[in-house]
Amino acid sequence: MSKKTNTILFILGATVFNVIICIAGFLILFFLYARFLYQFIPEGGQSWVFTVIFIGAIAISILVYRVVLKALIKKIDVEKYFDPIFSRGKSVKKN
Repeated sequence: MSKKTNTILFILGATVFNVIICIAGFLILFFLYARFLYQFIPEGGQSWVFTVIFIGAIAISILVYRVVLKALIKKIDVEKYFDPIFSRGKSVKKN
């Protein structure tokens, strides 16, 4: 496969991985809330719980994604298998 194909497949795979981690984080945080914290939250504050859980799930997915990406970059040579997403373009000469 070419470098461009590898790059596109990596981006698609990483996106799917990130979405799956976000959903798993949401479900885990919701389970923890329903199991342990539901009784301690006052009735007026329970409407904010889903927002906090959602933001927490996004934060968890970002942290897990960064750790996995760093481990992957250490393991493989990125320049050998992937094409740069953004090219530098033509350089402009300054007089």
